[in-house]
Amino acid sequence: MLLKNAKILAVDDDQDVLVAVKMLLRPEVKEIVTEKNPEKIPFLLSQNQFDVILLDMNYKSSLHTGNEGIFWLRKIREINKTVAVIMITAYGDIDLAVRSVKEGANDFVLKPWRNERLLETIESCYQQSIAGNKQGTKKTSSKAETSLLGSSEAMQDVLYKIEKIAPTDANILILGENGTGKTEVAKLIHQKSLRHQKPFIHADLGSLTESLFESELFGHKKGAFTDAREDRAGRFESANEGTLFLDEIGNISLPQQAKLLTVLQNREVTRLGTNAPISIDIRLISATNAPIKEMASQNQYRKDLIYRLNTIEITLPPLRMRGNDVVLLAEYFMKSYGEKYHKNLVEIDEKAQQKLRQYTFPGNIRELQHSIERAVIMADNQAITARDLDLTSSIENPVMMVQENPTLRIDEIEKSTILKAIERHDGNITKAARELGLTRTALYRRLGKYDI
Repeated sequence: MLLKNAKILAVDDDQDVLVAVKMLLRPEVKEIVTEKNPEKIPFLLSQNQFDVILLDMNYKSSLHTGNEGIFWLRKIREINKTVAVIMITAYGDIDLAVRSVKEGANDFVLKPWRNERLLETIESCYQQSIAGNKQGTKKTSSKAETSLLGSSEAMQDVLYKIEKIAPTDANILILGENGTGKTEVAKLIHQKSLRHQKPFIHADLGSLTESLFESELFGHKKGAFTDAREDRAGRFESANEGTLFLDEIGNISLPQQAKLLTVLQNREVTRLGTNAPISIDIRLISATNAPIKEMASQNQYRKDLIYRLNTIEITLPPLRMRGNDVVLLAEYFMKSYGEKYHKNLVEIDEKAQQKLRQYTFPGNIRELQHSIERAVIMADNQAITARDLDLTSSIENPVMMVQENPTLRIDEIEKSTILKAIERHDGNITKAARELGLTRTALYRRLGKYDI
């Protein structure tokens, strides 16, 4: 047998089938993982590199009656294009099994199977998987897909759009609340694009001052201004032939919008301190949490720039609208932080899951991630419990704090508010100052005042 290094995943809601598969394969393969719930597939693929997946065609509790196997086969192919998938089906569904091969399955076996036939099929598909790895064609789940884990209808719409538009050069505008995963979506689009071997350049426009905007984006010549000690290419030049991701596009001023529009129209940049235009070839992706269409109607944002930015528009749903995805994401973060803090956590118990589903997560995935990190630290056993989850401490309303703690002094309230604003923006002083209605200088003075 050539399966001694193979890692196999078997998914079937019949426990007897899983036991039989495990007994057959345990002596033959490196590792066999079994799972009854197909909704765990995205999570399992994010945590493991399987060589072969045995996938049942039907699940009793599924909403996709008669086509469950096809549905989950497509999900697997969205995450990993080349992992070998073998469909398991009854004789009466053989037509559906043949269709699954057309949909991307490597092979199928009929229940009840002959052990020799099943092993031969697995071995053949495993060899195909190895060949795909040697050719460099096997794509694994990446961190960019973390926020996209889940099977909610809202995320299926997003994934459908990504698959359709990624291979094109269309400009994309990603909308959504803070923490919904806009940056991860931009990276995933680049990974799936024809430019994936070229640079992906990220520019956070919210952190650029007026004086740095042109230099950072368009570059400068040595001596163009006081601190220009050498020639420097801007983000547009650095992204040439690749993808440029302009984050916080809604935060730039009208003069900055005009300069950006000129570059996008002419497809060329001119470094500060020169008059020589440089041609650029980029794929542009932009993102914002600002209502730029409403801003345009109030003459706060240029409509012609919006037309340039959003050939295709993707709106990411907030976590509170993604149903059970919150649990799948929580399990992903539990595993990740369990490894970081050397804790052997295997599950989130039912009461904790219920607590996760009931909370609205105003900070979205970012808040969930921080909450699960704290829960992992607090957990005593192999499971995260409801007691370990503190889902109110990370984002609080200062007004409510005053009502609930009438004895707090004003300076304590201000310090607490500043700390929470900085935490929400992952230490980005510019964004925290903007939320608090302060200048960066004023915020730095308060940081010194409170010894933060």
